[in-house]
Amino acid sequence: MKLLFDENLSRRLPARVADLFPGSIHISLPGLLETDDAVVWKFAKENGYAIISADMDFFEMGSRLGPPPKVIWLSRCNYPTSTAERLIRSQAIRIAEFLDDAERAVLILRQQ
Repeated sequence: MKLLFDENLSRRLPARVADLFPGSIHISLPGLLETDDAVVWKFAKENGYAIISADMDFFEMGSRLGPPPKVIWLSRCNYPTSTAERLIRSQAIRIAEFLDDAERAVLILRQQ
């Protein structure tokens, strides 16, 4: 499944993990910067994206509404893009398993 990177994450991240999650984009690409979370949610749902964000709002929406879309929350993500990339790469199998699990709505990732 492809990932939709929220505006609080670097625009460079989709390209940096494209080998693991092809077709992933940053929300700036479809013109969703500074858009209401409900609009981003609808876009992700209608276009087959899982939302990846450092914003707790999407985590809360995912917990309340359930999938689709699925939400990956980078909890306490106040670190550089390279660290976010390493975290995503180190958790790629876990992310893939989460994306394949129809029951689960949210996944929390934290830097160790």
